[in-house]
Amino acid sequence: MNKKFTKWILGITSALLLAVTLTACSVNPPKYNPNAKVGPQVNYTITGIDSGAGIMSSTTKAINTYGLKKEKWQLQASSTAAMLSSLDKALKYKQPIVITGWTPHWMFQKYPIKFLKDPKNAYGKGEHIQTIIHKGFEKKDPGATKLLKQFHWNDELMSEVMFKIDKGENAEKASKEFIAKHPELVKQWLNGVPEGHGQPVKLVLVSWDSELSSSNVVAQLLRMKGYKPTLSAMEAQPMWTSLSTGSADASTAGWLPTTMAPMYKKYKNNVEIIGTSIDKAKVGLAVPKYMKNVNSIEDLKK
Repeated sequence: MNKKFTKWILGITSALLLAVTLTACSVNPPKYNPNAKVGPQVNYTITGIDSGAGIMSSTTKAINTYGLKKEKWQLQASSTAAMLSSLDKALKYKQPIVITGWTPHWMFQKYPIKFLKDPKNAYGKGEHIQTIIHKGFEKKDPGATKLLKQFHWNDELMSEVMFKIDKGENAEKASKEFIAKHPELVKQWLNGVPEGHGQPVKLVLVSWDSELSSSNVVAQLLRMKGYKPTLSAMEAQPMWTSLSTGSADASTAGWLPTTMAPMYKKYKNNVEIIGTSIDKAKVGLAVPKYMKNVNSIEDLKK
């Protein structure tokens, strides 16, 4: 009798749990309400990326600059992948979300999102992605340095490589395909660059899609001239440290003058800026385009 009663209880419990689960699955998350304050709808949370990323410190500054801290706004650290997953889910259900965004990045091509205006310039007036070398590398290897100085492209060209990497294609393969597609551009980049004769070049980068794209294209260009490049992906702080100490030779991942400003200030005596790989990069806060009444960071207080 006890066994039968136990089985009956378990059966009822299982049925109730199933009913609750099905009910929960059938209820869609609440959509963005343009008539309500933004803060409570997103739990006063800005969804960010890795805590050590420069955009995170810039966002902390923005929270203070715009008085959002008084409104109980907070910055949630995660990862780029986790942030984009949250964005994807929010867009699916037309939910509100505020994220840290930057260009060049494929998220602005793939998703209907927009930057919020930054009238107080908390994120600076504009970014450039600079090419950095360890001080003394040009004297050691003027040929590779010449190639690095000549490497410059734009958002549209970079996106060709980024999209393929995002879809799962190997970064080296995507770079080779890009180079094969743009022979005239490659000719400009390699103009006057001498043969490397197996000379090693140690490249470092942060693990962002934009930097994976540029670094792999540069590595392939170096291989075409007979150099032996190696690529090491890491966080921003160790990237700058390795350039400063000379354990790395070069990087095309210097987001300046704002995002990586503290690191450049710390190591500027041991590194050199020799060129700009991308003009008009941008960092800031972004929201879905259907949040039509939220167009400025100041609107987050409304």
